[in-house]
Amino acid sequence: MTKQEVSVALHAQGYNCAQCVLMAMRDHTGLSEELSASVAAGFGGGAGCRELCGALSGSFMAVGTVLGADHRPQVQAADREITAAFREKFGAVRCADLKAAGVPCDDLIAFAADKTESVLNQLKEE
Repeated sequence: MTKQEVSVALHAQGYNCAQCVLMAMRDHTGLSEELSASVAAGFGGGAGCRELCGALSGSFMAVGTVLGADHRPQVQAADREITAAFREKFGAVRCADLKAAGVPCDDLIAFAADKTESVLNQLKEE
């Protein structure tokens, strides 16, 4: 299964958007399913207040985990790349705005998982 398929399947099991993306990146992050689910538990629904989309939050957690705290400029550059692609595709990054526009969470999760995997694969090659 692709990362998109894995992340959407996790959503169907009841995990939030952030959990779905972070859990789908386990082969990159090395985090267990349980730890990934725990770390991202509070970030669904725009951290519970409909702010930054949880799918993006999960993506940022994956990138940060892979690159580590000592590589903050690279983490932020990767996060900006993912955010720009997300904003270009959906027109917003804020959960409330995405919901108001009628964008399904599965679309957000699948896109974030795909873009995150692409960025992480690119970082591996560098």
